Amino acid sequence: MFKFIRDHTVKESTKHSIKAMCKVLKVSEAGYYKWLKLQNRPYKYNELLAKIRQIRANNSDYGAYRIYLDLKLFHGYIGSYYVVLKLCQQHHLMLKKRRHPKGLTKADLTAQASENLLQQNFRTSSPNQKWLGDITEIPTAHGKLYVSAILDCFDGAIVGFKMANHMRAELCVEAFTAAAEKYHGYGMLFHSDRGSQYTSKAYRETLARYCAQQSMSNTGKCYDNARMESFFATLKKELLYKVKTETLRMETVKSMVFRYIETYYSSLTVTP
Repeated sequence: MFKFIRDHTVKESTKHSIKAMCKVLKVSEAGYYKWLKLQNRPYKYNELLAKIRQIRANNSDYGAYRIYLDLKLFHGYIGSYYVVLKLCQQHHLMLKKRRHPKGLTKADLTAQASENLLQQNFRTSSPNQKWLGDITEIPTAHGKLYVSAILDCFDGAIVGFKMANHMRAELCVEAFTAAAEKYHGYGMLFHSDRGSQYTSKAYRETLARYCAQQSMSNTGKCYDNARMESFFATLKKELLYKVKTETLRMETVKSMVFRYIETYYSSLTVTP
């Protein structure tokens, strides 16, 4: 309504005063002048928006959260992630969503699945409270390479991972054990999908040794482990989709994944 008044009062041909127009339109004259004053101010997010645009220009595959991490790490940003998200949405800087791939792990229908204790609540106040686990596969010239990883919900860090040419339960056991030993993890809530690796006797015995409480996604609900899925999506988008891994030796791909997680990705994890 205020914009309508301004647009009409700037026309030389108008014979109506601002006071009269506000009265007819049943709006406050004081409110109009307050609004008009705000319009003359520079947009408070101009500098932040310019940085966001620059980051996207240099990293076309960055989404809102990755831009937020970049701002915090390299531009001294201390604001909220949701401000960055809102600016990306308002200025059409969001990435287009990729289709969701089919799950890799297969549920063991004979095994008793654990209850979903996480309930998509990935927030935590300190490290080693909530861990997520999953497996992904990468094609190489020598067959499929499987990566099992453990993510700490506190800061999104990958606290443990193992790679092998198989996806048996011991691969997941080794990833969890490596994380627990390195970061002295004990008594955490551990969440995964219902894959046979995670319902296996060996895996549950490993969790019991560290007094970890097991939680599992509901059947067919990929969003229950969305943060873990997001890490693998980022790994593929920022590294693996840029090269033809199926033409490379398995050891070469292993080295690429190792360097990405240990050097690049680990430098981008930020405490909430």
